[in-house]
Parts: sequence; structure tokens; C-alpha cells
Amino acid sequence: MAKNFNVLREKMSPERRARNEEAVKKTLAEMPLQELRNARGLSQKMLAEALHIQQPAIAKLEKRTDMYISTLRSHIEAMGGELEVIARFPDGNVKISNFSQI
Repeated sequence: MAKNFNVLREKMSPERRARNEEAVKKTLAEMPLQELRNARGLSQKMLAEALHIQQPAIAKLEKRTDMYISTLRSHIEAMGGELEVIARFPDGNVKISNFSQI
């Protein structure tokens, strides 16, 4: 029989809970577009309707490894997010502003 996760969590040590929370944060901080869409509770059909395109185009887009920033931005915005392009250097991060008005 399945156990309630809250009951299991209460039995965990504080250290174990902290490790689990860190693992969840790391998992949520980086994911492919398909997983992000699923995590946002959206189907390909729902996203396609928001973007005024056909569902197969969403499937194709989610498999791509290269795309225009404007395409990615509209995809993210249709999910309710905002895209920022950030360059990371050893001495700090820089938000690239060229793409903010696309």
C-alpha cells in the first residue's frame, strides 16, 4: 500500500530533508522544454493553441537543439514565463540586452 509522502518526510532527519530539497531545486533549475511544459501542466495542444500553431510544430520544436531566440522567447512566454539571455563569466554574469525587445 502506498504511503503518504508527508508521513515519510516527517520521519526523515533534518539533514535528509535538506538534501532532498536541494536535489529538487537542482532538478527544477534545469530541464528540457518538454519537461518544463509538463511541469507547468500544459499539453502540447494547449501550448500550440496559445501560440496559434499546430500541435506537431510543438513536438518538433521540443526536439530541436538549435532555434531562434525569438522562437524560444515566444514558447516560454506562452507558458507564462519570461526569457532572459545571460552570459556567465568567472568574474560575474551579464544579461544580454540585445534580445529584450525582440
